Parts: sequence; structure tokens; C-alpha cells
Amino acid sequence: MMKAPKKQRLSVYLDPDVMKALAAHAARRDQSLSLIAEAGIASFLSPDAAERKEAVTTKRLDQVDRRMARMERDLGIAVETLAIFVRFWLATTPTLPEPVAQAARAKSGERYEAFVTALGRRLAKGPKLRQEISEDIERAGQED
Repeated sequence: MMKAPKKQRLSVYLDPDVMKALAAHAARRDQSLSLIAEAGIASFLSPDAAERKEAVTTKRLDQVDRRMARMERDLGIAVETLAIFVRFWLATTPTLPEPVAQAARAKSGERYEAFVTALGRRLAKGPKLRQEISEDIERAGQED
């Protein structure tokens, strides 16, 4: 049976915050400070450390990319919804005669407050319109 080579001693000075973090990490894992420090140094010196960091960065960038794609999709839905509404409203709403228009303007503040209240309730409890629209619609549009 071969005897493992004796480990060599290293004395280092650590910033108090780094020492606290090292001690807390070691305590959480029920390991010695030396073992945690040795593993950290070995990982830092490992030739595949850069590859692991790149993999983590790539994974995070992929997540950000997916979120951005969803945001673009949601924004597209919102813009199209607004455009359809405005077009419909302009096509179906006749111009009011002046006495009636004045009364409508007077009532508009009350109606706007009711709209904001309804929107607040809708946003608070969901589901959101974007959740109601199937992903299949987007895919079907790409196939055309």
C-alpha cells in the first residue's frame, strides 16, 4: 500500500470579509477551512475553470435571450391589440355634435377612472392577455 504524499502547509492572509465567507461556507458544509480553501484553489487553477465559467455565462445568456424573446412577443401583442382597437374605434365611433361632445368630455374623467380601476383589478388577479394567447398562434404565423 502506497502512502499519499504529505500535504504542504501554506499560510495566507485573508481580508476579514473573505475569511467570514470562507468560515460560513465551511460551517454550512461541515468541512474544514483547509479543505474548502484547497478545493477553491484547485478549482481556480483547474484548466477547465474557464470552460465552466463560460458554460455558466452561456446558460445565463440563453435565459436572458428567452426572456427578451418573450418580452418582444408580449410587446408585439400589445402594439397589435392597441392598433386593432384604435382602428375599430375610429371606424365605428361617429363624431358627436358639439353640445353632446361637451357632455361627453365632462363624463370622460369618470369613465377614465373606471377604466384604470378595472385595469388594476385585471393586472392584480390575471390571467394576463399574453397568457391567454396560445404559443401556437405565434408558431402558426411563422409557418405561413
